[in-house]
Amino acid sequence: MVFIFKTNVQTKNQIQSLKLELDSLFSETHWNFDLEDCDNILRVESEYYIQETVIKLLENNNLYCKELE
Repeated sequence: MVFIFKTNVQTKNQIQSLKLELDSLFSETHWNFDLEDCDNILRVESEYYIQETVIKLLENNNLYCKELE
């Protein structure tokens, strides 16, 4: 499954600060940010329902995150 989140992540430095945590939850090839999208999209591939985990991870880093349908 692919989960898509709207975020307020705007820079590569912000992504770098999340990288270690995201990599520990998902392999690096299974998540990415699209900062050129107006919603600063985070896409995550997972076999499991991970929405709450991803949202909490970003919120714990003082970032906005909301799953898109």
